[in-house]
Amino acid sequence: MSYDAIKALHIIFMVTWFAGLFYIVRLFIYQAEAEELPEEEKKILIPYLQKIQRPLWFGITWPGMILTAAFGTTLFFMNPALLQQGFIHVKIALVTGLIAYHFHCHRIYKKQQQRIYPHSGLFMRYWNEVATLFLFLIVLVIVLKNNINWAYMAIGMAVLIALILWGVKAYKRRRAK
Repeated sequence: MSYDAIKALHIIFMVTWFAGLFYIVRLFIYQAEAEELPEEEKKILIPYLQKIQRPLWFGITWPGMILTAAFGTTLFFMNPALLQQGFIHVKIALVTGLIAYHFHCHRIYKKQQQRIYPHSGLFMRYWNEVATLFLFLIVLVIVLKNNINWAYMAIGMAVLIALILWGVKAYKRRRAK
């Protein structure tokens, strides 16, 4: 396969992986919050949420991560000069963090399948946004490569984090009414 085809597959599975991460954590939020509902609603909603989590997690998200890593590693073998670029080390560090996030989501998945909720719905709303931060950072590093102005990047990420925090708090206030 050509280098560009491998790169395209890497990007496609990266999108799949992120879609799975965004959706699974959203389901974690719904399930954690469902525990606060009346018993009749819980009896229906929680088993349904647990049922739809499994194919999403094992059929989309895990394969997305594995194939993203496999095609990304293949790109290094096809073009080892990439490893001489400074930006790629930042990307590898960010992807390592994203993999750690994925594994923590797996622990949450396993707990929620047992109806154990280590985190509140509010915590999970914040947790859902961690993937957003990884997405922004990884894409910016890859697109800007060695032309990153780290001061602007830090300011931009601080603004993004502030907007996310504000948005989650605003939603919490609106939901409380």
